[in-house]
Amino acid sequence: MPAPSPSFNYLVAEVSRLTTAAFAARVGDLGLSRAQWVLMAAVYRAEDVNQGRLAELLGVAPISVGRMVDRMERDGWVRRAPEPEDRRAYRVQLTAKARRLRPRLRRLAQATERDALAALRPAERVALLAALSTVRATLASARERSGARR
Repeated sequence: MPAPSPSFNYLVAEVSRLTTAAFAARVGDLGLSRAQWVLMAAVYRAEDVNQGRLAELLGVAPISVGRMVDRMERDGWVRRAPEPEDRRAYRVQLTAKARRLRPRLRRLAQATERDALAALRPAERVALLAALSTVRATLASARERSGARR
């Protein structure tokens, strides 16, 4: 009997794991852990984000984000600013040090993507990205309809 074809979930998880490992190898000399560059990427995208929202974006508990932000603030990557509407909450902002690193991280991410997609023809790349965008939108819509937060 032939081996079963790998499932969609398995393949997506494996591609994520392998691209994350490839990117981590590229950024290893920058002094950032995987969790730190994931958090930094979320702040790059969300800009001046509330710490609670950052936890939602990362899919982790707020206390975990708090600890990561503590370390990153200590190391000069981010700073906390008071949340105008809530004295107990903070916004996470990138420091100049982190902003200077953004172009390099972007180049390393692009190189990782280029390597991952190297075996595909240009039309296959476009089709793959379009299909994954559709899957993402479908899942996000279903999640929104169900009221799920994580």
